[in-house]
Amino acid sequence: MRSIKVTNPWILTRAVNSQARLNLVCFPYAGGGPQLFNSWQRSFPELQVCMVQYPGRGSRISEPAFTNCSALVDAFMPHLLPFVNKPFAFFGHSMGAIIAFEVARRLQQGGLKPARLFFSGRRAPQIPAEDPQTYDLPDAEFTEELRRLNGTPTEVLEHPELMQLMLQVIRADFTLTQTYTYQPGPQLNCPFSVFGGLKDVDVTRHQLEAWCELTTSACSLRMFDGDHFFIQTATAAVLKTIAEQLMSVP
Repeated sequence: MRSIKVTNPWILTRAVNSQARLNLVCFPYAGGGPQLFNSWQRSFPELQVCMVQYPGRGSRISEPAFTNCSALVDAFMPHLLPFVNKPFAFFGHSMGAIIAFEVARRLQQGGLKPARLFFSGRRAPQIPAEDPQTYDLPDAEFTEELRRLNGTPTEVLEHPELMQLMLQVIRADFTLTQTYTYQPGPQLNCPFSVFGGLKDVDVTRHQLEAWCELTTSACSLRMFDGDHFFIQTATAAVLKTIAEQLMSVP
């Protein structure tokens, strides 16, 4: 596998695929980084996988993580522009789905639209949260919540020094997602693909179906085997579905 190219602070790619007909911009979930999508380029020879790197992780570990979605989108938009000069699509999981949605809204205001939006593992933004906020829990309780969600490796959870480094970033991400407030606006005019986990106890099928209210175009829902982090356990099926649904894009 070729090394990652630092295209700009916000978006990383493998060696540039000059034959790519479409850029797939991938937004990680809370606590995640671009490494989540390291292997995806192999599955998409006709696409360029563009991995979003939020502040506070990877090569940006010294930068403070954002706790507000609008502020993050404001900072991100100028860095995205080189990647929307050809057909493009977004994939966002959990927190990444909300960020991808808000970025798409900004682009539509400027007359640009993705070929398709993939929203994964996140209830539709217009549905109010029903679960209690956890971002401000004491460290021990917050760590137990991460353990329950099953998205943080056990070896990390049981490494006090490493967890101390990660808690600040993960807590900031949880603050961003749990304080996010949907603002009504025009529907998006591009097709949606919505993904969910059959064993995800935090995001229901009904909450996923509600994404379809936010587009004037086609909207499909696909459920995969696994819990909230099914993209890690059903990766092959997820990538196959993405490839099939982008096949028709010119």
